[in-house]
Amino acid sequence: MSFLKIGDRAAGAIKSGGTTRRAAKMVCLDLDHPEIMDFINWKMEEEKKVAALIAAGYASDYEGEAYKTVSGQNSNNSVRIPNSFFEKLENDEDWELKARSDGRIMKKIPAKEVWNQISYAAWRCADPGTQYDTTINEWHTCPNGGRIRASNPCSEYMFLDNTACNLASVNLRRFYDETTNNIDVEGFEYTCRLWTMVLEVSVLMAQFPSKEVAQLSYDYRTLGLGYANLGSMLMVMGIPYDSEEARGIAGSISAIMTGISYKTSAEIASVMGAFPKFEENREAMLRVMRNHRLAAYDADEYENLETKPQGIKAKYCTDYLLKSATKALDDAVQLGEKFGYRNAQATVIAPTGTIGLVMDCDTTGIEPDLALVKYKKLVGGGMIKIVNNTVPTALFKLGYDHEETDKIVSYIDATGTIEGAPDIKDDHLAVFDCSFKPSKGTRSIHFMGHLKMMAAAQPFISGAISKTVNLPENASVEDIMESYLQAWKLGLKAVAVYRDGCKKSQPLSASGTTTALSKKGDAAAAVAAQHV
Repeated sequence: MSFLKIGDRAAGAIKSGGTTRRAAKMVCLDLDHPEIMDFINWKMEEEKKVAALIAAGYASDYEGEAYKTVSGQNSNNSVRIPNSFFEKLENDEDWELKARSDGRIMKKIPAKEVWNQISYAAWRCADPGTQYDTTINEWHTCPNGGRIRASNPCSEYMFLDNTACNLASVNLRRFYDETTNNIDVEGFEYTCRLWTMVLEVSVLMAQFPSKEVAQLSYDYRTLGLGYANLGSMLMVMGIPYDSEEARGIAGSISAIMTGISYKTSAEIASVMGAFPKFEENREAMLRVMRNHRLAAYDADEYENLETKPQGIKAKYCTDYLLKSATKALDDAVQLGEKFGYRNAQATVIAPTGTIGLVMDCDTTGIEPDLALVKYKKLVGGGMIKIVNNTVPTALFKLGYDHEETDKIVSYIDATGTIEGAPDIKDDHLAVFDCSFKPSKGTRSIHFMGHLKMMAAAQPFISGAISKTVNLPENASVEDIMESYLQAWKLGLKAVAVYRDGCKKSQPLSASGTTTALSKKGDAAAAVAAQHV
């Protein structure tokens, strides 16, 4: 923990991409590490200090003295949880903490105590997140190069130590044809093929921070193709984010993207040769590729997986999307068996928080919208109001005329919610549900809606999914606990949670005022502490 604090201070001095943006850093710790309990509680304890400093009059913004004074604010923290822990948890057994040097048992703690502490800390301050070590390594294409032990700062790129991955995200909204109500699969496939080649070229052209990273990036040639604006596209289609139909679309699009990317990688390998470490990992990688394909067919059995993934449910997926998904992965497997692959990994789903603005996306990555009207704090002070521009198009799609649409949009702009808007039909409200409950409304997407969407895409993504499962301010510790448990059961590789207002400062909110724990929230904290 002492060295983590040194790293935290170093990251505070190094700004990402300029002079104001905080450094991006992920800190992962194995759940059997002797200091795991201190790690779990680290940022929670620091958050208590922040509250005291703010109460004493220090500024509450994230760049203010209160947050700058305490440690742990320059990283995302995650615990690495193996399947063996959940067996101990289910059987109400002790969890063993082991020495890093020789593996001897240092201490035993009831598994339920560890689990309760993780859940309470995440409820209190949104850290730690969880990474499911067994699942991650079961989908590892190159296990002979070593285990996957950590991730990048946003948890979407998971591969060997000292490797790097360039990212590119496709704006899905551009491939939805409002006149035919279809997704332009041919155009999407072409884009995935083109950008796989662009990213492959970028491996050769990139500059790396060390000789080790440069060598391993050349040896494995990992890529990070992904997408953004899924939530906006679903809204325009008139489909609720938390629905089986939406999950069918997300799963098939993810399968098409990864299938086409690996197919292209195999075609490049037929000319340029496979990545240098392919042959020593050939069987493992082809097994992973077959599991990708099996998920497209929603198979009952998979190869060497303890946790069954969530395949594409044919009855909820449009035929043309399902056919394209299965064909893309069929081709990827067949060509890979023949030529190998040029790239050890092909796809991730990145957060796209910054580039999403440049790409004119209303929603980021795989996320739904945070709120129809949201307020973003700016570095250096000030706040901007961001209004979802997808709503009018979605209303037209649902059958509202121009006059009705104008009234509804004006109501949203004035109140921040669509609930109670003139002319809106109750059975259409779910289409406009967002992550956060609006200040003058009651609706939001349930945490299981977030998790199920991630589970629909995960079997078709080489890496992982950067996503935050948002919960309302009144969510309980049990809700956090269930979120983390269900994430593991659904076959996710990693997940992060955020309870609205759980930190004294947050960059995005559904209201124009600073969100902080209320007296009611503090009372809830006292009750929740009984779980620890």
